[in-house]
Amino acid sequence: MSLVAGLDDRALTEGAIEIARAAAAAILTVYDGEFEVERKADASPVTAADMAAHHVIVDGLARLTPQIPVLSEESAEIGLEQRRQWTRLWLVDPLDGTREFVKRNGEFSVNLALIEDGVAVFGLVLAPVGGALWHGQRGGGAYRRDGDVQVQVRAQVPPAQPLRVAASRSHHSQRSDDFLVRAHREAAGGIRMVSLGSSLKFCRIAEGALDLYPRFGPTSEWDTAAGQCVLESAGGAVLDPSGRPFRYNQRDHLLNGDFIALGDRALPWKEWRDG
Repeated sequence: MSLVAGLDDRALTEGAIEIARAAAAAILTVYDGEFEVERKADASPVTAADMAAHHVIVDGLARLTPQIPVLSEESAEIGLEQRRQWTRLWLVDPLDGTREFVKRNGEFSVNLALIEDGVAVFGLVLAPVGGALWHGQRGGGAYRRDGDVQVQVRAQVPPAQPLRVAASRSHHSQRSDDFLVRAHREAAGGIRMVSLGSSLKFCRIAEGALDLYPRFGPTSEWDTAAGQCVLESAGGAVLDPSGRPFRYNQRDHLLNGDFIALGDRALPWKEWRDG
């Protein structure tokens, strides 16, 4: 059974990839020139690239799947009363990692996720700089595509020694430090930190290049949905503090709580978190 009625899964995947690549091209047009940085109400940065990619994606998805509504970071004012009617929606971050974009370090991405009854069933993450793209479908595996070359990816189980732990470039907390100290002390071989921006961290775990990404502090639903689907499709997981998979469009707000992303579900992350 296809994810979208009247559209086979290959057509959905290729259509989403085409849209994401068009959004990436719009982002790079801004990235390669001079741009201004504005601030949203929550003080997070936004640029012309965010809005250009937003319009490309919303227009593209309206053509590809006109029956499915789109919730984008740049249209987050859509209220609960409207959203609660949606059993299926696209959850989109047109430019994930705007802080990295502003720093011009290349570690930002385009995120598209198809949500059904709260579950991310299709996810796509594209890195505009370099063009690497990861996509996954619930029950259908995860893949990395570079140009026209595509390979299936799997999270590494058991994890590497030392444990390769992703750290956010732009977000840091004492709880994260405490977790890492305990993990380094108790994990076989200790840990090795790898700093990386945006949802690329999920994808690197999905392809076996990293093992763990602990996040203590708020993120938004569009920050995690696509990466979660890619990682889950590769055999990993994105779990809340109780060990439950993240769900989407289920609350009156669009903020996530703490989470752990991991390639090997057997890692004793609760022990490292709680001490």
